[in-house]
Amino acid sequence: MAKIAVLALQGAFAEHEQMLRQMGVDTFQVRNLSDWNQPKDGLIIPGGESTTQLKLLKELGLYEPVQKEISDGLPVFGTCAGLILLSYMTMHIKVVRNAYGRQLGSFYTDAPMKGVGEHIPMTFIRAPYIGQVDEDVDVLAEVDGHIVAARQGHQLVTAFHPELNDDQRVHRYFLKIVESTL
Repeated sequence: MAKIAVLALQGAFAEHEQMLRQMGVDTFQVRNLSDWNQPKDGLIIPGGESTTQLKLLKELGLYEPVQKEISDGLPVFGTCAGLILLSYMTMHIKVVRNAYGRQLGSFYTDAPMKGVGEHIPMTFIRAPYIGQVDEDVDVLAEVDGHIVAARQGHQLVTAFHPELNDDQRVHRYFLKIVESTL
């Protein structure tokens, strides 16, 4: 069984951990370099405040080691702020931040997601969307003409928060990516 690290500097990390545990997946929090150096098969970067998470990653000496392991093939799943961070670090995407406005612009919908299924619950909270992708990026989902999920090799991103719903299909899709690397 895979062991998944969850970046726990800020944001919705507890919800990802809870989802993984409900699925029987071994997980641990990454709060410092010592945590990061534990054996892991994948990483989740949660939603939250991307500016705060980026600042903490750099202050704690985590940015370069995380970036290197992802570049070297560690599977990663970034949601919302995690999508933004991966656009800075390793993914060939351009992001439109806070694209759906302020907190009041948050919304829920369901839409198909390539490789995952139909009627995927999608909760957007001050969410970004992907404005542009390079050729090596596979668009997995769109809402109202905007890209809200994509994959580049072993990297998966969603502008929405699948951890805030009971549906496990997006996390299971990520685990298939992880298992393909073991």
